[in-house]
Amino acid sequence: MTQDAFAPATNEWYYPSEEIVRSAHVPDYEALYAEAQADPEAFWAKQAQALDWFQPWSQVLDQSNPPFYKWFVGGKTNIAYNALDRHAKSWRRNKEALIWEGEPGDRRTFSYWRLWKEVNKFANVLKSLGVKKGDRVTIYMGRIPELLMAMLACAKVGAVHSVVYGGFSEQALADRIEDAQSRVVLTCDGAWLRGSIVKLKDMVDEAVKRSPIVESVVVVKRTEQPIKMEQGRDYWFHDLMNLPIASEMCETEVMDAEDPLFILYTSGTTGKPKGILHTHGGYQVYTSTTLKWVFDIKDEDRWWCAADPGWITGHSYIVYSPLILGATSFMYEGAPNFPYPNRWWKMIEHYGITILYTAPTAIRGLMRFGDAWPNRHDLSSLRLLGSVGEPINPEAWRWFHKVIGKERCPIMDTWWQTETGGFMITPMPSVGLKPGSATRPFPGVEVDVVDEQGNPVPAGTDGNLVIKKPWPSMLRTIYGDPDRFKRQYWSAYEKQGWYLTGDSARKDEDGYVWIIGRNDDVIKVSGYRLGTAEIESGLVSHPAVAEAAAIGVPDEVRGNVIYAYCILRANFQGNETLREALKDHIRHEVGPIAVPTKIEFVDSLPKTRSGKIMRRVLKAQATGQPLGDTSTLEE
Repeated sequence: MTQDAFAPATNEWYYPSEEIVRSAHVPDYEALYAEAQADPEAFWAKQAQALDWFQPWSQVLDQSNPPFYKWFVGGKTNIAYNALDRHAKSWRRNKEALIWEGEPGDRRTFSYWRLWKEVNKFANVLKSLGVKKGDRVTIYMGRIPELLMAMLACAKVGAVHSVVYGGFSEQALADRIEDAQSRVVLTCDGAWLRGSIVKLKDMVDEAVKRSPIVESVVVVKRTEQPIKMEQGRDYWFHDLMNLPIASEMCETEVMDAEDPLFILYTSGTTGKPKGILHTHGGYQVYTSTTLKWVFDIKDEDRWWCAADPGWITGHSYIVYSPLILGATSFMYEGAPNFPYPNRWWKMIEHYGITILYTAPTAIRGLMRFGDAWPNRHDLSSLRLLGSVGEPINPEAWRWFHKVIGKERCPIMDTWWQTETGGFMITPMPSVGLKPGSATRPFPGVEVDVVDEQGNPVPAGTDGNLVIKKPWPSMLRTIYGDPDRFKRQYWSAYEKQGWYLTGDSARKDEDGYVWIIGRNDDVIKVSGYRLGTAEIESGLVSHPAVAEAAAIGVPDEVRGNVIYAYCILRANFQGNETLREALKDHIRHEVGPIAVPTKIEFVDSLPKTRSGKIMRRVLKAQATGQPLGDTSTLEE
């Protein structure tokens, strides 16, 4: 691969305070990483011993049939037991497990004891509907407590949950129901978003018409809008939970460590849905360990992962790992700027949130409204911040650190995937940080940046990001399609036995990893490879730009030229003078090769409801092509 025209600013360091280092679960990253490298199996066995097992494992890692690795072979467990049952028997029974606020302002709280009871009741409801170990259950809900209960109840009875994010269309939902062969669907009458109702039950009705395998639909009453309820198929959640069948006691199913826990369909798929399969044993060990060490979770914390439970971030770091650790989580139903841009800051102040984990697109979106909104609130409870979903540009990193964290809070910029299950490249609170870098691999994880032949590339050069050793929370297969699993993730470096992430990255001279983005987000201009993230970062570093998206458009001479779309901050006007100023800025910040041929000023960008910019939609618009599947678009 070629040396790029862009090199990250690796000389900008931020260091945590002595107090943060002293109190961290991991004060010495280097020593812990060395321990994991020396004997990975012993390292992971040690972490697994922090959890409860019905029967111990006989083998930590079975590598006899790569890439179908198995972890904690012979071990018997259930993630729901570690998330709820054991806390209900301990001093944590009366500790707050979940604090929830709805977009209209309603509030609910659940202690570990109460949440355990509610999950037991719903687990018994699922049994009464014929759900048993190994069955698949599709969940299509808003961001409400019942979504967590549904996932945990499925795990408790040994069913495999398939949460479909509420932004998907009827056809996308039907495809996922069909692929998973779900006979039971769990949903709501609707969900609140930006003051409007998302009509989830109507979407389910249409999807079920297209996927007649569904026998039962359970509906949570959230918005109380009128909906159709089909006799003999549809049931109100509250009615079922009030029946004698919904006993508060339910035996937890004993599961093998390798038994399936959930299927999660990756966003942006086309054609046949790609269901990523995760299992009980290794997933619970890895996610709980990563959350504890990276975000330094302590019993007094109030943890807020501002993702949606319908994505992997929500599965791993809203539902499962915080509960396994006995943490107190906060969850919010609606949009971050509704009804005003201070909604998040108001809630952090009100609830005393100590750790906030969110996406760069949310940070940039709130940054656009200026500093006055967060500055009117007391954010002194915060001690750590986090970023997930895409590379965070340095400008947004600095704003998050200065305005929200008041220069006290280290930012944990995490890189990982649906497929990996948990954080893979990430800082810890005790290490030095570079704005825009995900830093180093998590202990027990070995990554590299290589060329097409598998050779490590020089520092500052882009290449393919690969994972060189198995890890406990790795995907086990693509549901129903093991050949596709091998072909997509393992065939490129089959000889070496490496997992291909599909991302481009660089390492700097300190070994810090800089994620460029998906390989299909790399633009080749006159033979140079430019990541969309670095162009966008350059634009956002200009004081007029709040958010930006860059795409490559085919050009006969240069191969591709760059089109850029910019959302401006308040009090800036888009005109030719600013357009030329931005081109000069990019020329200085990134390089002449990265200067956009066209800059368009826009009020919004096409995004999924998880906040990722859909660059392919912009490209289709720019080239006059069909937009394709837009079911995940927010607007």
